[in-house]
Amino acid sequence: MKTIIVPTDFSPVAINATNYAIDMALAINASLMLLHIYQIPVAITDTPLILVSVEDLKADAEKRLDIARQELERVTGGKIKIYTEARLGNVTDELEDLGSKTQPYAIIMGTTGSSAVERVIFGSNTLNVIKHVTWPVICVPTGKGYGNGIKKIGLACDLREVAETIPAEGLKKFAAQFDAEFHILNIHFEETPEASSEQSSLLQAALSELNPQFHFIKHKDIEDGVHEFAEKNNLDLIITIPKKHKLLEGLFKKSSTKQLIYHSHIPVVTLHN
Repeated sequence: MKTIIVPTDFSPVAINATNYAIDMALAINASLMLLHIYQIPVAITDTPLILVSVEDLKADAEKRLDIARQELERVTGGKIKIYTEARLGNVTDELEDLGSKTQPYAIIMGTTGSSAVERVIFGSNTLNVIKHVTWPVICVPTGKGYGNGIKKIGLACDLREVAETIPAEGLKKFAAQFDAEFHILNIHFEETPEASSEQSSLLQAALSELNPQFHFIKHKDIEDGVHEFAEKNNLDLIITIPKKHKLLEGLFKKSSTKQLIYHSHIPVVTLHN
């Protein structure tokens, strides 16, 4: 059975992502792994002091996870399997380790919180995860629900070396769970590059099962171009591929990441090749 992992710190932004994950799990017949990763709080003094014992932290985490699991089972009527796990460590490292053991369909995380603390802590965790974890990560904006499901998916792509840089099999495996329209967005600054025709043909062949529709959009800003198309065409998901070329530079430099990931009104999925 497919598994969706949801890291949670029990904040409003994490609860929203959990609710989104529950609805997706119901839609695609997946189980849910609710994960809380805790760290030992240390007082900053001349001599660092541990404020709480590891045993107490673990017990508290497991108690809160159990309460959350019971509530989710009540809400879903027991229709999906819900597991919980509490771990001591770093969010990215623990997700990578858990992912290697469970081979999840996706990891679903929130993007920003309602408070400055949530934006700094949970937001930075999300950014680190999408950069380093190899499984699909779905970043859910605050307040965004699953709604009527995934009907339209957009892939932001610069159409450069697609055979080497686009994970076609991973894309098809991910998108095949939804009977959705699949749009490929090429945002460019000037006229459509001549090489795009050849590259789009290669991508068309690789993703033929998804019946992709191509859109060549001239816009001075990649992120704004993606957002404008997504909102105008009511996309339910935006997929990006973190990789070392212009699209990566545009989408994942510090300022643009906040714009695309943290400020998007539409969930953003990152897939690695």
